Amino acid sequence: MKVLFSLILWLAICGALAATEYSIEKVKGNVYRFSAGHYHSVFMVTEQGIFVADPINADAAAYLKKKLSERFEQPVRYLAYSHNHVDHTLGGDVIATDNVEVIAHEYADEDLRWTKTPTALPTMTFSDELTIKLGEQSVQMKYYGPNNGRGSVSMRFMPENVLFVADWIVLGRMPYKTLPGYDIHGMIRSTKAVLEEKPFDVFVGAHADMGTRKDVQRYLSYLQVLYAEVRDGMLAGKSLETLQQDIKLDEFSDLKMYNEWLPQNIEGVYNTLNEQSYFDQR
Repeated sequence: MKVLFSLILWLAICGALAATEYSIEKVKGNVYRFSAGHYHSVFMVTEQGIFVADPINADAAAYLKKKLSERFEQPVRYLAYSHNHVDHTLGGDVIATDNVEVIAHEYADEDLRWTKTPTALPTMTFSDELTIKLGEQSVQMKYYGPNNGRGSVSMRFMPENVLFVADWIVLGRMPYKTLPGYDIHGMIRSTKAVLEEKPFDVFVGAHADMGTRKDVQRYLSYLQVLYAEVRDGMLAGKSLETLQQDIKLDEFSDLKMYNEWLPQNIEGVYNTLNEQSYFDQR
């Protein structure tokens, strides 16, 4: 029975991997989006080498490495992790071979080491901001504080002015389920900070759609309305079940997974307010 179960599990995993669709598309100039199913990362090609964001996983990284060698003459010089979560950082060892610097925020680096994550460990870390220059091109990395996971940073690819953020900004789709690993306060604060900076031309997220500044503003509006509705309902003494029945954010009903994930988003904020702000002890 154990052998049969293992065989079924192995076939299921193989089937899932085989079903993953990979693609590379130009975003702007020499900046490209790499997609592995519903995951995305970004890379920039320059005469001084290639800068790659999240490898995603080992299979995705192997595909990307092969395509980079086939399509471009330059080697990979930098690999940067957006944050610590393993569904974005695995496969780093596939890409980060000789002469590749691996970059991460110091908190992401700490977590990868403490948890013994099986990927390439960072060789370069930073605390607030870091700019990597590759000739006339550059990548500006910035930490905004807690928002998703540990050490989550933005990457702005210049001069194309393409902004890449993993997980804590998602366009065209609801935030993920019950917001596991998320800090709702940090998500709101970090997104506000991004919008207060120099406007970007194109936004690329690690999930869902690419978009514009206007799309990010709408995403922030959703977070703020969601938070306010849950908070005010809890202050009025409503239970989670009542909040899930009462809160209907129809102005955002066009977002993918709206019906499926709105109740779970409500639960995520509800749990955060109890766990982090002790609402249930008032």
